[in-house]
Amino acid sequence: MWRPGFDYIEKQRAKLFGYRRTLCIHSHVHRGTPEKPGLVLGLDRGGSCSGVAFKVSAEKRDEVFEYLHARELVTKVYIERIGKVELADRTRVPAYCYVADLKHKQYAKDISVEKAAEIVSDSVGQSGHNIDYVTSTVEQLRSMNLTDHWLEDVVSRLPAKA
Repeated sequence: MWRPGFDYIEKQRAKLFGYRRTLCIHSHVHRGTPEKPGLVLGLDRGGSCSGVAFKVSAEKRDEVFEYLHARELVTKVYIERIGKVELADRTRVPAYCYVADLKHKQYAKDISVEKAAEIVSDSVGQSGHNIDYVTSTVEQLRSMNLTDHWLEDVVSRLPAKA
């Protein structure tokens, strides 16, 4: 949401049903290492998830998919899906999504708020500190007037930035 990394022609608030946003992926690359994995967000089964849908031009479609595959499928912890999202005007459109693979060794099922904060506090990967990733996500949600109570609880337990 806060750093798509690709060109798009439109972005809209959207809601995906059947999946929820949670820190359910042990990150061995972007926000942690194999020796000290971090946690990143995934779409896990159940509930719903409000966020952003990006519209990409037909000319850029293949380029964006190639970029997303390289970024999101580094360790193949996500499964590509087409989900139906509801836009702000209540229109439902298909959207390309990455959902957590429940059978993957990096899947972190039902991590507590306390454990998530502990892991996030102490993990750094190729893309930076895990704290920055989680706090940036919460800041983006707040800017959209969205509250993710679980993520807010995790952030409230993180050490203050120096």
